[in-house]
Amino acid sequence: MRILVIHGPNLNLLGSREPDIYGNLTLEEINRLIEEKAAEHRVTVRIVQRSSEGDIIDEIHRAKNWARGIVINAGAYTHYSIAIRDALCAVNLPAVEVHISNTFKREDFRHKSVISPVVEGVIAGLGYRGYLYAIDYLVELEKTKAG
Repeated sequence: MRILVIHGPNLNLLGSREPDIYGNLTLEEINRLIEEKAAEHRVTVRIVQRSSEGDIIDEIHRAKNWARGIVINAGAYTHYSIAIRDALCAVNLPAVEVHISNTFKREDFRHKSVISPVVEGVIAGLGYRGYLYAIDYLVELEKTKAG
C-alpha cells in the first residue's frame, strides 16, 4: 500500500511557528514519525510539503496513478480552496484531513472546512498524532476493502 501525505503552507515552519498552538516538533521530526508508523504497517509513504495551491493539486493528481490513500493537512487552504476539494474528488482516493491544532478552539474562520465533506474523516487538535492515526485508518480501510 502507498499513501501520499501532504503538508500545506507554513507547515515547513513547525517547531518555531507558534509552538503554543502547533507544538515544538519540526516538520522533519513529524515526517520521521510518519515514516516509522508507515514502516510498522509495511506501507510506503510519500511525504511532501507544498505552499502553493497549484502544487498541492498537482500532487493530488499524481497520486491517482500510484497511491491508495491521501493524508492532507491543507493548512489555511482548508477553509476556502474549492480547487483542492475538487482535486480530492477527482482522484477518488480515500483521504483523511488532518489539523495539528483544534481549529474549533481558534478563530471563527477556521471553523469551516470546504475539504471535510469530501474526505473519509477529519482529525483535529491531536497534534502530530493526527497524521499517525490517519495512516492507521487508511491501512485498516484498505484491509477492509481487500476482504
